[in-house]
Amino acid sequence: MTVELGHYALVLAFVVALVQAAGGLWGAHAKNPHAMALAGPAAVAQGTLTLFAFFMLMNAYLTSDFSVANVYNNSHSAKPLIYKIAGVWGNHEGSMLLWIMVLGFLGALVATLDRNLPPTLRARVLGVQALIAVGFLAFSLFTSNPFERMDPVPLDGRDLNPLLQDPGLAFHPPFLYLGFVGFSVAFSFGVAALLEGRVDPAWARWVRPWTLGAWTSLTLGIAMGSWWAYYELGWGGFWFWDPVENASLMPWLAGTALLHSAAVVEKRDTLKAWTILMAITAFTTSVLGTFVVRSGLLTSVHAFANDPERGTLLLILCLLMTGGALTLYAMRASALRPGGGFHTVSRETALVVNNLLLSVLLFAVMIGTFWPIFAEVFFGDRVSVGAPYYNRIAVPLTVLLALAMSFGMQLPWKRAQLRSAARRLRTAVAITVAAMALVLWLAGQGKALSVIGIGMGVWIVAGAVLDVALRIKVGSASVGEVARRAGGLPRSAWGGAIAHGGLGLIIIGIVGTTIWVTERVEVMKPGDRLTVAGYELSYDRLEQREIANYQAETATFTLSREGRKIDEMFPERRWYPVAEMATTEAAIRLTLLDDLYVVLGDPRDSAPEARVVRAYHHPLVGLLWGGSLTMVLGGLISLSDRRYRIGAPARKAKPIADAVAAE
Repeated sequence: MTVELGHYALVLAFVVALVQAAGGLWGAHAKNPHAMALAGPAAVAQGTLTLFAFFMLMNAYLTSDFSVANVYNNSHSAKPLIYKIAGVWGNHEGSMLLWIMVLGFLGALVATLDRNLPPTLRARVLGVQALIAVGFLAFSLFTSNPFERMDPVPLDGRDLNPLLQDPGLAFHPPFLYLGFVGFSVAFSFGVAALLEGRVDPAWARWVRPWTLGAWTSLTLGIAMGSWWAYYELGWGGFWFWDPVENASLMPWLAGTALLHSAAVVEKRDTLKAWTILMAITAFTTSVLGTFVVRSGLLTSVHAFANDPERGTLLLILCLLMTGGALTLYAMRASALRPGGGFHTVSRETALVVNNLLLSVLLFAVMIGTFWPIFAEVFFGDRVSVGAPYYNRIAVPLTVLLALAMSFGMQLPWKRAQLRSAARRLRTAVAITVAAMALVLWLAGQGKALSVIGIGMGVWIVAGAVLDVALRIKVGSASVGEVARRAGGLPRSAWGGAIAHGGLGLIIIGIVGTTIWVTERVEVMKPGDRLTVAGYELSYDRLEQREIANYQAETATFTLSREGRKIDEMFPERRWYPVAEMATTEAAIRLTLLDDLYVVLGDPRDSAPEARVVRAYHHPLVGLLWGGSLTMVLGGLISLSDRRYRIGAPARKAKPIADAVAAE
């Protein structure tokens, strides 16, 4: 009965979304206060109903109700509890319901927290948000019903894809979807602003917390997915330019551009039309990437579905939303007159350059991701676009972004002087040159990319640290004055510097693990030793184990360096009998400066316990994961700034805070 209740709740949410859309959009157009007032309670009701439906599906998984087709296809009675829960969104229908639940939840938050918005703008935002919900609720109910029953009822399920039975994948999709769907709020604000015919600094302050929250969540989701790909697939890499990875990268790039352009609208009342376009692009790429991959139009090691018919419907839904928004943009964008102007040399110009570079990179990733589809459909050619294409484009654009980023942080708003900014960056330049010289000395000739890459990362980190140091007058004021100014520096400034520094750490980690990686592949039996990058691995024994829903083959290796034992490592091979699929579980010893990565491969006939062993040494890879978490921390700190706290009235700033922010 709970399954039927969940289905009915989803149907009722569809009806409520229609009421919310009509009340918000028609009410604002007709200036009808009663209709506009209906949108808020309807948004809360819709969010509650979708949350209830989601938990009803989760209950079916927890109780192993195999009369539900979705549970039968993606669960098993012997599966651990955490993977029964993760199985809810580990498939096409369940992931659609998670998307809808997050969409309803965010709409309810807008209705609850943004009560200080102008009534017509608030009503239109909720109305647009409801229209998005109507589209996805209809798609779920009519093509991807997660509550469909089976008759007769099977005795047990077919199990979840073993690759998805991992803690990283249990938490990765919810954060990813909070990011993807979070951009729907920015999209709704953008379309509502076009309908209102007005974008101003107040609008930018309202939209920035939602964008920042979505960006932070998406950053964490991407980092978790990258970590999962690193240790679960057993390929020894952190990014493969897989279509699903690109699907998350595209909205992240658009969201990053949106954050920076919204700052210009807030500070200088300009770049209005561009900011609206980025709001539309961020959510459009979220819908396009996420659902096209899950509809079978693109193949991936972690795709959810292979159904061209549903994929076509998803594309139509995406085109309707995007086409409608862009048509409205073409009609209304010219009316968004810029406010304050700015000089060619200014922080605004640096942010414009930042946006252009991010947009070019986004376009290049989109072409590489979808070109194989177009080539096959229109020309009948089967082509693949791999890492060389992306690297040739991403590397030079990232270098330019790094240069513009640190330089732009030293430029004041409206008007600046290049000579003054260059003087402020002398320390960063000296640190960067020293780091590049050190890398050149250690790496030797033929490592130009490593020198450029490390220099680029150090330049970003040094620029971020220098930005804060100059604001709080480190080295030119007393310790007490520095502490006082540090306390008065807005949290958004701290968060921005920390996030920028995190990006620099990620770049250093990418360079280290990509250019200086060492790999050894050997057939080993107990008693054999392998040396990699100064580490010695000794193969001790092989054990067979029976776990709840899989069989494990675990090898024990002793890790030593210069004759001293450091650790023991336990790589595994697993066999899932229900899914009839094998997986590998890499053993990783991770430190801040490097890691040792060991994968147990296939057996060999030379001895009963002989196995192919692959060992990798990845220098600086810890900075990649640490930098990702640093970026998330920066986003959270910025989000805690009272100016961006949703619904909080503006508080008069302390004089010291005003002075520090101005400088």
